[in-house]
Amino acid sequence: MTTRVLVVDDQENVRIGFRLILDSQPDMTVVGEAANGDTGLELARHLRPDVVLADIRMPGMDGLELTRRLAGAGPRVIVVTTFDQDDYVTAALRDGACGFLLKRSGPTLLVEAVRAAMAGDTLISPQLTLRLLRRLSTAPPAPTVADADLLTAREHEVVRSVARGSTNAEIAAELSISAGTVKTHVANIQAKLGARNRVGIAAWAWSTGHAV
Repeated sequence: MTTRVLVVDDQENVRIGFRLILDSQPDMTVVGEAANGDTGLELARHLRPDVVLADIRMPGMDGLELTRRLAGAGPRVIVVTTFDQDDYVTAALRDGACGFLLKRSGPTLLVEAVRAAMAGDTLISPQLTLRLLRRLSTAPPAPTVADADLLTAREHEVVRSVARGSTNAEIAAELSISAGTVKTHVANIQAKLGARNRVGIAAWAWSTGHAV
């Protein structure tokens, strides 16, 4: 299957660059471009892409608001920005983004992020990962978090692996189960904990001592 991507960025050269990178992949195609969040939201509703790449700072609706509007509406949102401010990272992931990349991360990581999103994983620029995990380890538990007793023993194993940053494929190999089964476990865990994505699961694990 071909992954349909919508690129939302106010810089034309960035949109062109992303299109060249993604259209060169056999399993991806850029179905639309937008120069601001308002147009991006409209195109997302009309074109129904699988993945939306969203810049943060744009005229009108910014990428964080676009992420909030699209969360749970179908497309997976990956925030791709020049700015690596912690507040941006945590806000984007809290509001439903399934990836956060710096534009300087390069084409390989961009392609990997799209594929990770389609596999139900979350990819974050390596420059940000350690810093983010340190913040999660001292963050208070989210108020919507359910009791840990709701999780099964297997789900606790999956939570620990997610908190370490493992992908579905890596968790499947570690626990000797299929990647599809891991994806089902992750979805069930999200529902039980009230987490919007994998980073929400990791945040809960680190802040409540269930990451180890």
